[in-house]
Amino acid sequence: MEVLDGILKLLVKGYGHMEDPKVRERAGSAAGAVGICTNLLLFAVKLVAGLLSHSLGVLADAVNNLTDSGSSIIMLVGFRLAGKPADEKHPFGHARLEYLCGVTVSFIVLFLGLQLGISSVGKIREPEEAQFSWLTLGILVFSILVKLWQCLFYRTVGKKLGSEALLATGEDSRNDVLSTGVVLLGAAITRLTGYNLDGFLGLCVAVFIAVSGVRLILETGGPLLGTAPDPGLVRSICQRILSYKGVIGLHDLTVHSYGAGQCFASVHCEVPAETDILVSHDVIDNIERDFLEQENIHLVIHLDPVVIGDARTDALKAQVRESVAQACPEASIHDFRVVWGVTHSNVVFDAAVPFSLKKTDSELQALLARQVESLGAEYRAVVNIDRASVPLEEGG
Repeated sequence: MEVLDGILKLLVKGYGHMEDPKVRERAGSAAGAVGICTNLLLFAVKLVAGLLSHSLGVLADAVNNLTDSGSSIIMLVGFRLAGKPADEKHPFGHARLEYLCGVTVSFIVLFLGLQLGISSVGKIREPEEAQFSWLTLGILVFSILVKLWQCLFYRTVGKKLGSEALLATGEDSRNDVLSTGVVLLGAAITRLTGYNLDGFLGLCVAVFIAVSGVRLILETGGPLLGTAPDPGLVRSICQRILSYKGVIGLHDLTVHSYGAGQCFASVHCEVPAETDILVSHDVIDNIERDFLEQENIHLVIHLDPVVIGDARTDALKAQVRESVAQACPEASIHDFRVVWGVTHSNVVFDAAVPFSLKKTDSELQALLARQVESLGAEYRAVVNIDRASVPLEEGG
């Protein structure tokens, strides 16, 4: 790890400040450049080894390394483009291009796994004689060591940057270790026993690589689809907002990521209705400014005035909360208010439930409405269902 850190410090100006977008871009570009150089080196030595040994397996492995150089070029260009500032057509910046690079590399991994599978089936049906010299075996061992180093390098940089693209490339390097190792193992078995198991071993590795490619596509494609925010980040945002004097609750927190360093969020903050609106608005402005300056989160807050201190409303709210908990333990209520009338009163609230709850929104609305109306014939419930992947602090 210290050696890898030393290389990064040498290649990346400002290393140690990965939160800086410029440093992050330089680190990603440096990783891409290292990948291009090492993969071209492996392509050259394996090409020589394949020609000397007349081994199609070694030649195919050489072509694989040439393809890896293409993946590194994609990654290098991707980090450069992802670092471009926002413009009129892309007001949230270009950082999601890094996600696209990760998906592209993942599809390349899947494609190579399928290609290796097809080649392996061909070798099983028509085994090919190969002449392996000690020089060829030495080159294959050298290739495995370089690919192991590549894997550690990409993983180290990927974890420091939080980059799915680099982590996917690290997985690709690990798969290359396996595929080259199979070629080496097949050569050793053939040399010692005379049995050619190259095709069978290659097929096993091909299945592993193809499965790995599918998994990487799902992982790297997730941010493009819009994955749920990290629960730790959600808790941190909630706790910090609630620490401000004048905020009594919050709900409907939504977090969007447009790439590294491009986090946008919106939330409803509940404030006492009797507080001067200018005072509450000042609190909200301060929260938004603090999050941008200190957390680099573009936060937009909707202010919800909540009536508190009304004994009749508070008593009914406690009853409704208990009744809802009995009918649906997973639900929590917020935005509770009552429009008191002569012949009937409208009880209005939102119920936050997890996506994992199988009941439909209409079923939940009907269920909770019945619970509320069972508290008294004069009550008419108006229920809105909020789906949330992470539970928030319950407010008014």
